[in-house]
Amino acid sequence: MSNYVYFFGANRTEGNGHMKELLGGKGSGLAEMAQMGIPVPPGFTITTEVCSIYQDEKKYPDEVKKQIFEAIEKLEDATDKKFGDNKNPLLLSIRSGARVSMPGMMDTVLNLGLNDVSVEGLAEKTENPRFAYDCYRRFVAMFADVVLNIEYSKFEKVLEETKKAKNIENDTELTVEDLKELVESYKKIVCDEKNFEFPQNPEEQLFMAISAVFESWNNPRAEIYRSLNNIPGDWGTAVNVQSMVYGNMGETSGTGVAFTRDPSTGENRFFGEYLINAQGEDVVAGIRTPSEINTLKEKIPRAYEQLVDICEKLESHFADMQDIEFTIQEGELYMLQTRAGKRTAASATKIAVDMVKEGLVDRKTALMRISPDQINQLLHPTIDPKAKLNKIGKGLPASPGAAVGKVVFTPKDAEDMKENGIKTILVRLETSPDDIGGMHAAEGILTARGGMTSHAAVVGRGMGKPCVVGCGEIIIDDENKQFTLNGNVISQGDDLTIDGGTGDVIKGAVPLIDHEIDKDIIEILSWADEFKKIGVYANADTPEDVARAIELGAEGIGLCRTEHMFFDEERIPVVRAMVLADSVEERKKHLGKILPMQKEDFKEILRLMEGKTVTIRLLDPPLHEFLPNIRELEKDLAKLKLKNAPKEELMRIQNVMDRVNSLQEVNPMLGHRGCRLGITYPEIYNMQTRAVFEAACELKKDGVDVIPEIMVPLVGEIGELEITKKEIIRVAKETLEKYDCEIPIVVGTMIELPRAVMTADKIAKEADFFSFGTNDLTQTTFGFSRDDVAKFIPEYIDKNILKCDPFSTIDVEGVGELMKIGVNKGRSTKPELKIGICGEHGGDPASIRFAEDIGIDYVSCSSYRVPIARLVAAQNVIEKEQNKN
Repeated sequence: MSNYVYFFGANRTEGNGHMKELLGGKGSGLAEMAQMGIPVPPGFTITTEVCSIYQDEKKYPDEVKKQIFEAIEKLEDATDKKFGDNKNPLLLSIRSGARVSMPGMMDTVLNLGLNDVSVEGLAEKTENPRFAYDCYRRFVAMFADVVLNIEYSKFEKVLEETKKAKNIENDTELTVEDLKELVESYKKIVCDEKNFEFPQNPEEQLFMAISAVFESWNNPRAEIYRSLNNIPGDWGTAVNVQSMVYGNMGETSGTGVAFTRDPSTGENRFFGEYLINAQGEDVVAGIRTPSEINTLKEKIPRAYEQLVDICEKLESHFADMQDIEFTIQEGELYMLQTRAGKRTAASATKIAVDMVKEGLVDRKTALMRISPDQINQLLHPTIDPKAKLNKIGKGLPASPGAAVGKVVFTPKDAEDMKENGIKTILVRLETSPDDIGGMHAAEGILTARGGMTSHAAVVGRGMGKPCVVGCGEIIIDDENKQFTLNGNVISQGDDLTIDGGTGDVIKGAVPLIDHEIDKDIIEILSWADEFKKIGVYANADTPEDVARAIELGAEGIGLCRTEHMFFDEERIPVVRAMVLADSVEERKKHLGKILPMQKEDFKEILRLMEGKTVTIRLLDPPLHEFLPNIRELEKDLAKLKLKNAPKEELMRIQNVMDRVNSLQEVNPMLGHRGCRLGITYPEIYNMQTRAVFEAACELKKDGVDVIPEIMVPLVGEIGELEITKKEIIRVAKETLEKYDCEIPIVVGTMIELPRAVMTADKIAKEADFFSFGTNDLTQTTFGFSRDDVAKFIPEYIDKNILKCDPFSTIDVEGVGELMKIGVNKGRSTKPELKIGICGEHGGDPASIRFAEDIGIDYVSCSSYRVPIARLVAAQNVIEKEQNKN
């Protein structure tokens, strides 16, 4: 017989902290705390297995119900209360609990078990009628929202109208009579919306709430969150049923959220917020502005000291920064949750480094706690310190980084504008889990309400979105789509800048600069280099790119695209003259002007990369890309004709148009490009080869250690490489002899066509190395145009035709199988053949893991993804070691 329900607390705990897959993160955390002797309200966890059963059958097996009722009896014994009793009712909280933290994505119901009769019993038992009716009005609103799907705003509206009529500001000022009226108003909303009375049977309430929590696993916001965080949909959630403890029983009661270290900065200090006379949802919802946790020692000193002591024990026990929830009921402290705390990227690296120094964890553990996304967040822009700022307000700095965008007031507007390529700042009174899509679409988030542990703050930090919360001076006018802040009226579409590191709200668009990597991330990445096995190179085409790549830890340049050097403003006229040339002689004349320009580029790049490999890809794109747009030329010609321009001028434009038309192709990505250019116009590749080796020789003469490699693009037939390589070697030898210099001539090829893969054993006879051009290989394998896939790929992913964009993550089943063939065939000819990846897949975590699994020697990616690749490469090695053990 399966165990579907696990009890915890009251010295009868059945689970532990290692059972996350079955009990979820919250349930396993509660069980572990109970095992440690920490004060936890008793309760039980319904397993994730039941979630799967319910999703399939929409009902509960008899055995599940039996175990739930048995657990209820244990709870009644432990609390000396009875579920459904009218005089001494056992009230319950019903909370979700997935195996990984999904803050605010699923649903919670508090105070379950109350009805019109038992509320009077609770009032009499506690001698606190105000408390009893405060619980009841909360329960009705929360149950109606979560279980009956009635918009919570309907209840909020009634609450706000009541406070306004009574001329009060806070919920805590409502009298017992006010609360009784609210309960009746709330029940009327339920009746009006659903055409039935609010459920009065506690058992019916319980199973309706459990079902609602299971259903919330597949609500839209949870699905979006899972998609953004790569959480499998079949994991399901557990449900935690726990006896209620009350933070709303007066001035010696309260509730809060805390972290054992600062989740924004990583500083080793107790961090959190709390509210007196409140229930847990009040803190995260931002309904009242909470107080800083250190002031609790003045309000309820014994509970504060106990809380600090417990937090220290929890961090030491779990050897990680903990995110905890607590309630104080009439001076007694109860712990409601502990889990690894969400943290910013900067905080994650600081905590990891500090915990290694403190001896809490080893380096491998520290590395596994940093996510690739967090490394990416560290490279977020910040405000240029030289910029003039028009600061119009200030909130709490909830998630670091600066963001600039057009103001929007709804999640939908943020999503719509992102689709049109417009950056936005989402401005809300407070965010809710339903805003998840808009929060992801926006560049940054600004709220009028909420604290550092509010929904906006927690989700913003998790996403790496700059976020400013609790900017209380903001007055939002939703009807006119504008807000007022300290006399400044900001309308939808106006530019706004926020600084999530300082809390500043700045009018207008402010220039941003790249984030500087601090000493903690440098140390983390140095540890990664100790463990990783695969090489990490950079794709870099200019000296500026190369300098950045070196700073970020690139071991070499795996792709230097020579065509990018052609697009320089001063060079493009010479390049165009070369392309427009009618004869080989004329073309060579213009190439002679380009050669010194390319040589200087190569020289600077090779100098910067002293002692490291620089793989230089010869010209790849079709020549027409360097020419003016045909439509622009037609406009120019028409204007000249209207001005009666000289015939010679008209003929010059017409000749350019004729040449552009002659070079145009129906499908240029499969046309006259890559090595095909080098074969039909060998003088182009000869010029580039000469520029490379002249640069290398001159540096070698100056004592610089240079390691150039020449890479031939788009080879699909060994004959193409044979002819091209022969010319490269001829020109290289001529240059080396001219300079009386010895530099190895290394010529490899990109493997980016299916035919190249299938004939890789033959191509390897001529190639000194392979580099998979995974962008083109994906394009030619799928038959997708990478410039047009955006029109349909999102729908393919939505309909589960594809799991992800194959241009972002390698398609293992198709493209990946071809890569395996290419590796095996290539090394069947040359066992020591060096093989790399130089598409942007080289910076994608899943693709890096796959590359290492099939024996790739190095990955090459854009400079800003080099730190990600270094981390993932190390994590892959550590993970394999852990799996072996």
